[in-house]
Formats: sequence, C-alpha cells, structure tokens
Amino acid sequence: MEEVLYYANSTPVWIMASIFVFIVIFQALIFLKIARKTAPEIGMTSDETKRAIRTGFISSIGPSFGIMIVIISLIAVLGAPITLARIGIIGSAATELTAAGIGANAYGVELNSPDFGLAAFTTVVWTMCLGGTGWLIFTALFTKSLGKAQKKIASKNTKLMTIVSTAAMLGAFGYLASQQMANGISESITAIISALTMMILLTIAKKSNIRWLSEWALGISLVVGLTVGYLTSLI
Repeated sequence: MEEVLYYANSTPVWIMASIFVFIVIFQALIFLKIARKTAPEIGMTSDETKRAIRTGFISSIGPSFGIMIVIISLIAVLGAPITLARIGIIGSAATELTAAGIGANAYGVELNSPDFGLAAFTTVVWTMCLGGTGWLIFTALFTKSLGKAQKKIASKNTKLMTIVSTAAMLGAFGYLASQQMANGISESITAIISALTMMILLTIAKKSNIRWLSEWALGISLVVGLTVGYLTSLI
C-alpha cells in the first residue's frame, strides 16, 4: 500500500491533477462571466444577478461538507492528486467511491487491503475515468441539440420548460434520496427531517420576505440533516 501511495502522490500525478483542476476553474469563471453578461437580456437586474451568484456560492458550501469524509477515505487509498482531479471533474464523492470499489472488485481485491497493489490502483483509476467519460461525451455531442429543443418547447409554451426542468431535478434528487433512504431508518429520518427543514425555512423566508434565509436554507437544512443523521446513527 505504501508503494501505491508513493506513486499516487508523485509529482507527475500532481501536475496532471493540477491541469485538470485549472481547466475546471477556468470553465467556471467563463460560465460566470457569460451568465453576468446574459442576465440583463433575460430581464434580471444587477441586484438579482448578484443575489443569484451569492445564493449559488452559499448553497455549494453545504454539500462540500457532506463529501469531506468520503474524500478523506479516497485520499487514504488513492492519494490526494487523483482524488482532487476526480472530485474536481465529476463533483460526486459518492460516485467516485462507488467506481473505485467496482474497479478494485473487478481486479479481485478490496480497497485499502494488503493486496491492493499498483496494478489494482491502475484498474481503479481507469474505472473511475471511463465511468465518467460517458457524461462528458454526451454533453459535448448533444448540448447544442438539447438547447435547440429547449428553445422550440419554450416558444410554444413558456411554462412547460420550467415544469420539465423542475420535474427533472425533483426526479434526479428524489432518486438519489430514495436510494439512501432504502438503506435504513436512520437514513429515512435524516432525509425527511432535512426536507421538512428546507420547506419550513423557505416558507418563513417567503412569508416574511427574508432574503438571506432563502439563500441559506439549503446550507442550514444540510447541517440539520448531518446532525440528525449522526444522532440517529448512535441510537
């Protein structure tokens, strides 16, 4: 295992990981610039734009805390640069941990086991990289076509696209949440409490016109969920 971590944390791997992360940060800045430039064209005021950016930034803090434990476990097995590169590109620690486990099992070993050598490490890295390639290829090939379809639908019914987008998000997050809830009572209680917390905070924010509360609602509900999950796991 020490040999694996020696090569996993070597300078060439750090250089490649840094390049990947730089590309991701560069893309984020470009998207932010385009969003700020496009906002007036869709009727958003400067104040609304700043509030949307601030809300997005604040909302990203909560999920980051949620994946810290998984990231630490990945670093212990795969090293910091590979973990940094994969989480930076995909952004899902749970997905990468699952892919790492599948790669190790395909080689015939377990993660962090004494038999986990360089060949197993290589298999895991290839599994993680190939597992995320499909998403990137689909995005590169069909984003433009999907954009045209969106405009066509919106031209006929402006509310339909909003409904479809909202339904898609609810379906995706509902699927992910249901997977965790199926693991046991503790996970189910955590999901329900988090959802209720979010609903209550947004209701209060809307009725009392408290903008900062709506911006922090997701972060607060995540902290409440993490706390409830920890407490229920002790019972």
